[in-house]
Amino acid sequence: MLERLFQLKSNKTSLKQEAFAGLTTFLTMAYIIFVNPQMLADTGMDHGAVFVATCLAAAIGCFIMGFYANYPIALAPGMGLNAFFAYTVVGELGYDWQTALMAVFLSGVCFLILSLFKVREWVINSIPLPLRMGIGAGIGLFLAVLALKNSQIVVASPATLVTVGDLTSWPAVMGALGFLLIIGFVYRGIRSGVLLSILIVSAISIFSGDVIYTGIVSMPPSVAPTFMQLDFSQMFEIGLISIVFAFLFVDLFDTSGTLVAVAQRGGLLNQNGELPRLKQALVADSTATIAGAVMGTSTTTSYVESTAGVSAGGRTGLTAVVVGLLFLVALFFAPIAAMVPSYATAGALFYVAVLMLSALGEMKWADITEAAPVVVVVLLIPFTFSIATGIGLGFIAYVLIKGITKGYQDLNIGVVVIALLFLLKFIFS
Repeated sequence: MLERLFQLKSNKTSLKQEAFAGLTTFLTMAYIIFVNPQMLADTGMDHGAVFVATCLAAAIGCFIMGFYANYPIALAPGMGLNAFFAYTVVGELGYDWQTALMAVFLSGVCFLILSLFKVREWVINSIPLPLRMGIGAGIGLFLAVLALKNSQIVVASPATLVTVGDLTSWPAVMGALGFLLIIGFVYRGIRSGVLLSILIVSAISIFSGDVIYTGIVSMPPSVAPTFMQLDFSQMFEIGLISIVFAFLFVDLFDTSGTLVAVAQRGGLLNQNGELPRLKQALVADSTATIAGAVMGTSTTTSYVESTAGVSAGGRTGLTAVVVGLLFLVALFFAPIAAMVPSYATAGALFYVAVLMLSALGEMKWADITEAAPVVVVVLLIPFTFSIATGIGLGFIAYVLIKGITKGYQDLNIGVVVIALLFLLKFIFS
């Protein structure tokens, strides 16, 4: 049966190899089980329900990717997109989390339509490469600010907006320890380094008395508080439409980049450098986002950590199926997730920020017409504490700068339309 489903022999792999690859991938991305409920709980969502929704959305996404697309690519609620959901859409713009779930659902539907009708390439090609790199780096800085805030290394200041906190405080020391542990683990090739860091810092906090021990294993919490709680009453608001676009764009770039990275690492590209069954992979990603929104979590997307599993020998969808099964097993470890303090995940957020900022190394900084819009995006996403605002101002800046410098040849109808939509949003919202 496994041979019929995944073509193990033709892909030169085995059940044992795929199972080990799946375990490797899971260990590298399991930190999301702790980070995602923590972030979304800040919106008022039930922590236990989000924990279950996170595991279920990841399992559903992995199963669809494995059985339908037959790729060793795992999915789960995405970092950056969950921060956008919690701290921009709900925290800064004032929408309730039910409406935010609706925006995630609509972005998934739009992504599915783009995938089915093969217009994904047109959309991606319409977005200039510098802006794509800038968006990723800007989200990275956004996560870094969250990490510093959660660990109280940076605190609010009426005089200077932000200032350094008490560096000798328990959250600051533990947040810094978590980051250093991750760097040490990653440097030594320990693939579960992020997860180990979170567990070690949490364990230290329990032994110190800062966190109360409540157990390890239990029956999964109820998903009822978040299941099917989408609110469609505001779906035609201009401001909300721009939020749907922001969810869609970030997911689209993230997924496309991840698919290419994993395929290159695993030698899955064909002779023309293209990814076979790309449509199936995109359908799996978009369907997982829709299912995740119904369950009660932010956008579900393909994880670049899947490269760890591919490096360990994963070649087929069986790897993704194993990851999905492990996420289902994780449902019974809800007490651990409930004991993880926010500063224990700060190191993970800061580490992800490091990875996302590395994209700026490919920028053509000598071309001021490309560097300037990127800087607008990179700085305004964290300083406005809004991914959507930073993206919108970046598009507007790109069009205006190319216009005044006679760089018309770099503009296309897609980027101009997007810039105009964001401009209307800023004017009328």
